[in-house]
Amino acid sequence: MNKSGIDHVRLVEVGPRDGLQNEPEKTTVAFRVELVDRLSACGLKTIEVGSFVSPKWVPKMANTAEVLNSVGRYEDVSLVALVPNIRGMIDAIASNVDEVAIFSAASETFSQRNTNCSIEQSFERFQPVLEKAREIGVPVRGYVSCVLGCPYEGKISASQVVPIVNRLIESGCYEVSLGDTIGVGTVNSTRELLRAVEGAIGLESIAVHFHDTYGQALPNIVTALEQGVSTVDSSIGGLGGCPYARGASGNVATEDVVYMLDGMGVESGVNLNDLLKVSEFVFSHLKRPPTSRVANALLNASVH
Repeated sequence: MNKSGIDHVRLVEVGPRDGLQNEPEKTTVAFRVELVDRLSACGLKTIEVGSFVSPKWVPKMANTAEVLNSVGRYEDVSLVALVPNIRGMIDAIASNVDEVAIFSAASETFSQRNTNCSIEQSFERFQPVLEKAREIGVPVRGYVSCVLGCPYEGKISASQVVPIVNRLIESGCYEVSLGDTIGVGTVNSTRELLRAVEGAIGLESIAVHFHDTYGQALPNIVTALEQGVSTVDSSIGGLGGCPYARGASGNVATEDVVYMLDGMGVESGVNLNDLLKVSEFVFSHLKRPPTSRVANALLNASVH
């Protein structure tokens, strides 16, 4: 047993959705399908495939239905789609999605700027989604953005985050992912937040989603494991920038997380060598190097 006390971590791969939607280049359906299929073959069990947000707002996620209808299906791999409202939910169901994700924020200003509605209005929008999910037995995952800091409001306190998380769980989300959207979190602020969440709700249904803007994602993940969190979001190659910090990296790279977990003796079920081949495939297509430190080190050394 390692110091964290956690012996297995479930990774949620967000590259095909949260990653690609922030990439400057638009990608084809065929590329997105191959990416998801390759990720499934690496041992990842939860993969965020795309979103059913209007293409007017997120053009790079257009044709998510076509992607879901074309990817390979494996019994032990859950394919997730982000849905903003009941219309998105109906489209997702028609595409035979395994589970859906809904999103809120701990910052009122961010909610207004990002979704053109207040936090309260966002809950009103996805109540029909939750009702439909209960009716047909589709699991729902919740996201909370800006849990450690907001580009408009600055530092976010745990007292702003806990009620949102609690409400999502009480509404029927099986899990809530805490998102450090602009990557400003540190070990201390991460620990403080998770202790507050644990005291009010517990951590059994909590995941973490760190951006690596200031290079703090991996230490923050270790801190989360030490607190008892065992589900971590990550993105192949560090796909996706941070739209609120010009030139900054975005999601923590799946390869970096797997390399770290392997070194800690924590099982993830993901094969690092296979993952590196997926990273090579993605970034040769995008014609740029991955953000992942591990991918750059091992691929440049021709270690597969």
